Amino acid sequence: MLALAIFLLTVALVLLRPRRLGIGGAALLGAAVSLGSGTVSWRSLPALWDLVWDPTLTFLGLVVISLILEQAGFFRWAALHVARWGAGSGRRLFPLLVLLGALVSAVLGNDGAVLILTPVVLTLLLESGLDSAAALAFVVATGFVADTTSLPFVTSNLTNILAARYFAIPFDAYAAVMLPVDAVALMATLGLLWVFFRHSIALRYPPDSLARPRDAVRDPVLFKAGFVVLGAALAAYFLTARLGVPVSAVTGVAALALLVLGLRPGAGPRPLQPRRLAADAPWQIVAFGLGMYVVVYGLRNAGLVAFYSRAVEWLAAHGVVAATLGVGTLSALLSAIANNLPAVLIGSIGVHGAGGLTPLTREAAVYANIVGCDLGPKLTPIGSLATLIWLHTLARRGERIGWGRYLRWGLILTPPILFATLASLAAWLCIIR
Repeated sequence: MLALAIFLLTVALVLLRPRRLGIGGAALLGAAVSLGSGTVSWRSLPALWDLVWDPTLTFLGLVVISLILEQAGFFRWAALHVARWGAGSGRRLFPLLVLLGALVSAVLGNDGAVLILTPVVLTLLLESGLDSAAALAFVVATGFVADTTSLPFVTSNLTNILAARYFAIPFDAYAAVMLPVDAVALMATLGLLWVFFRHSIALRYPPDSLARPRDAVRDPVLFKAGFVVLGAALAAYFLTARLGVPVSAVTGVAALALLVLGLRPGAGPRPLQPRRLAADAPWQIVAFGLGMYVVVYGLRNAGLVAFYSRAVEWLAAHGVVAATLGVGTLSALLSAIANNLPAVLIGSIGVHGAGGLTPLTREAAVYANIVGCDLGPKLTPIGSLATLIWLHTLARRGERIGWGRYLRWGLILTPPILFATLASLAAWLCIIR
């Protein structure tokens, strides 16, 4: 019960943030209490570090890449192109922005997509002459799709990285399962967002009033290199998947290449600013992740995760569909209540500890846990760090979204998207296995 109390207290501190305590500080405090109380042994730290170092460094590398590309004008250039392709029609612009959000989330991760793309899209829409109420529908869609379509690659979501690392899933094997599933998630998300916001997007805007996309580019050399580096990194993920090369090594090389290029002599009138990169990096998220790993390990040591394992065993005994839908729903609810980072760890440990599973039901449970932890957080404002970043970014721009308003969106949109995605996962696994 002590381990459970520490976990619940840590989650409460993360949500309430007394005296402006950051989410990272709250998690590290919970980790310190876990270690001090003995629910987690100091001798367990090397094993924990072995589990989390690759996901943590991969996440940092992706965020650095995103911030460098943002300083080069990469995202504003893309958003301006999308706005021009919309040709003045809100109904045409809406799906284009959703697709842009899905693409950025897939390649650079959901947190990077929300961190960078949200202010860019909001600024662009206001420059187009839309009022804040009309622009909000587009921004909500962009933020929503960043999570619901963060399934296709290991690097698309920190929860993916953690689960793939825990179960030693190679990058290519993961993509072979999740790419088709993500396509279903994208179609379901776009369809439901279109129906939900159809009245808000029935508008016109003057595309000629927007700046030219090329004017958004601040460093042409770094901008062009961004395409090459991203393409090379994605190829390297696949090529090195079976060679034992850590995902963070590929990500780190890509980030370093862009950093060196951005700091080259004569980089232009607006060179890369390392201090700004360091200031904008999400250190609170890194601290949150590291602290929560320790706290959740305490639940595992106390045997509380065994209850999750028993539930997985019961669901798997009823077949692949039950295992997929059941585990995915459990992970989604846990993510919505306690945030998806601790949820994916609890789910991974729980699935690993479940006995009597067939190879197919075990694989279904592993991937369903990931789907639930990627999509389920959209049920509540506290479900994922990406949502917290999104809300904070909007608040800084004067767009404050209350819990009641968000819950209305989340509770209506998330369940059907989650069900469609989990059903497609079960069907796809039965086809390929």
